[in-house]
Amino acid sequence: MTHFVPDNLPDHLQHYIDGEFRDSIGGATFEVLDPVTNTAYATAAAGQKEDIDLAVAAATRAFKEGPWPTMKPRERARVLNNIADAVEGQDRALAEMETFDTGLPISQALGQARRAAENFRFFADVIVSLTDDAFKVPGSQINYVNRKPVGVAGLITPWNTPFMLESWKLAPALASGCTVVLKPAEFTPLSASLWAKIFEDAGLPKGVFNLVGGIGEEAGAALVAHPDVPLISFTGETTTGQVIYRSCADNLKSMSMELGGKSPVVVFDDADLDAAIDSALFGVFSLNGERCTAGSRILVDRNIYDEFCVRYAERADRIVVGDPHDADTEVGALVHPEHYAKVMSYVELGKQEGRLIAGGARPEDLPEGNYVRPTVFADVKPDARVFQEEIFGPVVTITPFDSETEALDLANNVKYGLAAYVWTNDLQRGHRVSQGIEAGMVWMNSHNVRDLRTPFGGVKASGLGQEGGQRSINFYTEEQAVHLTLGAVHTPKFGAK
Repeated sequence: MTHFVPDNLPDHLQHYIDGEFRDSIGGATFEVLDPVTNTAYATAAAGQKEDIDLAVAAATRAFKEGPWPTMKPRERARVLNNIADAVEGQDRALAEMETFDTGLPISQALGQARRAAENFRFFADVIVSLTDDAFKVPGSQINYVNRKPVGVAGLITPWNTPFMLESWKLAPALASGCTVVLKPAEFTPLSASLWAKIFEDAGLPKGVFNLVGGIGEEAGAALVAHPDVPLISFTGETTTGQVIYRSCADNLKSMSMELGGKSPVVVFDDADLDAAIDSALFGVFSLNGERCTAGSRILVDRNIYDEFCVRYAERADRIVVGDPHDADTEVGALVHPEHYAKVMSYVELGKQEGRLIAGGARPEDLPEGNYVRPTVFADVKPDARVFQEEIFGPVVTITPFDSETEALDLANNVKYGLAAYVWTNDLQRGHRVSQGIEAGMVWMNSHNVRDLRTPFGGVKASGLGQEGGQRSINFYTEEQAVHLTLGAVHTPKFGAK
């Protein structure tokens, strides 16, 4: 099969600052690889501190002198809806670019493009329906809340489903009236470059959106440290989040950080086993396993453990691994050879720490590219590294439990706490276990389907703060209390005789 290459694929990616595409001031670049062939298909401008300074200056001007922060909510919403319309209108082309850049299967990339459009449409609705508190003391005082955009928002996004996750931050930041500087992941800079024309055509004023590509330790670090960027929203792995946390402390910046995960799937013996297996397969092998909420630790009641392992492994072995642009592909190529090497090192480790029952190698018919067969390890002990550490690939562990208490102990026995999944037809037990799990989000008898109004975020090493719905608006705005006396002012007269 001939590897698909999208039309109009650029061979060089630039920054976008103050309404113009431009290279790095110092001329630095880096190569961008196609994950199917691991060959460079483009170069990209590698941002340095001076490029971040330029982008922040443009965003600051747009915030202080431009119309965006003071536009009426309905006017901003009109632009956001224009953006959503543009994304929906070219969702196939956007998905093809995303698939080429990331290795995600085209069918899943298409869903992510549509979700990106929905993020903009959702926050367009939120901003026009937003209400704030007012408190009255009749005849004496009125107190109200004045909500204001914070300023320049620094957005740092990851390489898994980048286009959708960029929209996740861009939509509420722009809806709130902030201006932004986006620093996308260096593995996948292509999708971020597509926003510039979409925003221009939608009517976003010049300087409101700025993009600086580059390496996290250079461009990302400069954005986090910049004194004129009052808040940082970061999605990525936990150790990077810790570095950002320390840097933000120097300038007392607001932070929202969605970090790593090692989410449990708890399956009791009274669960709908067919539905649980469907969900547990999709939850870790969709998006190539490169998803923060992946259910990568499956905990199964010992009464059904053997049956679950056999059925799960049989299904995993039948998952279609192939070219990401093939409509039948269910698992594509991992994003980058460095990440592929990391995942394969865990596969080899898992062979020592558990019983391999599916996968464990590259597909024989795919000798090139970053391909890994869906890999399943059974009988994994809770102190195993493959149980404890985030792999971020198509690799899952299965561990038995004998009681509800043990299931909860196993579920909570990692440093992460992002998501969890519980399968039982005992409603009381389902709620007990869901509430007992240390996770920011729990799905009960459901796969990962999230209402955009609900909070998204984790606990423990999985992050700080929550976004989603009203919480996102709260993050990108400041609430100012205004107090007005309606009658005579009775102030103690210090110093009066």
